[in-house]
Amino acid sequence: MKKYILKRIGISALTLLVILFILFIMLELMPGSPFNDEKLTEAQRAIINAKYGLDKPVFIRFFNYLKAMLTGDFGVSYTISKNTPISTLLQARLPLSLRIGGQAVFIGTIIGIILGLIAAIKHNTIFDTLTTVISVIGVSLPSYVFAMGLIYTLGFKLKWFPLLYQAKAPFESTVLPTVALSMFTIATVARFTRTEMLEVLGTDYMLLAESKGVSNTHLIFKHALRNALIPIITVLAPLVVGLMTGSLVIEKLFSIPGIGSLMVTAIQSNDYNVIITLAFIYSAMFIGIMLVVDILYGIIDPRIRLAKEDSHE
Repeated sequence: MKKYILKRIGISALTLLVILFILFIMLELMPGSPFNDEKLTEAQRAIINAKYGLDKPVFIRFFNYLKAMLTGDFGVSYTISKNTPISTLLQARLPLSLRIGGQAVFIGTIIGIILGLIAAIKHNTIFDTLTTVISVIGVSLPSYVFAMGLIYTLGFKLKWFPLLYQAKAPFESTVLPTVALSMFTIATVARFTRTEMLEVLGTDYMLLAESKGVSNTHLIFKHALRNALIPIITVLAPLVVGLMTGSLVIEKLFSIPGIGSLMVTAIQSNDYNVIITLAFIYSAMFIGIMLVVDILYGIIDPRIRLAKEDSHE
């Protein structure tokens, strides 16, 4: 298992290095620069570029940035907040986006699995139909539609929660965006859980275990759910990254100062350091989640780990 994990970590690190280099090349090809002020002369732009090292070849800038990044230095903002370290910009924004996204993932996964289990166990009943309807609605409607409905009912009419994010009420302010973001996860996880559970429950070995008198609870939770978890984890992994890095529309609706809006602002103003840092964070989180998924595969079903190890020998 240790060899398998170390190999996956090495591949992930190499992938991140390639992604970082591609980001530098792409930014080099982008039109304009962080200093597009028409009042600046060519000589002034040259001085500014020299100050920030932007006059050097892209390969030198890449290795300089990589060396600084390994020490935790992501550079400074050029335009959004001039000369402010990127780490300072992210200090409040990143934890907020991660917290709201993490809450949405947790709630969506738990409720989705419960709904999917009930639908599979109560197949072809009213519970199954209701779960299917919820899944279709959750997948079909964008999260901002749910958000606007929640704002109007629970925020404006009932006044249970703040309409906009308030720093003085951090928990109450995250309830509505969390619920809005979790709807797609609930629908997706419920749909996949129902489908996989029905498939597993109909297999020969499950029918054999049932005929031998294995209790329904033991049959469902120890055998059926464990085998159904692999495809559920697969579909859940990309959702986790998308939710935990923040939803731009949701952040805009609730005026949440997260990293989604910061990314858009950085792109509009050609703030290279902010763009690279946020894109790297997105990539690192996605690769990190997929690495965890790979490890979970090996834990849930050791046959997958052994098959991958054999294929590399």
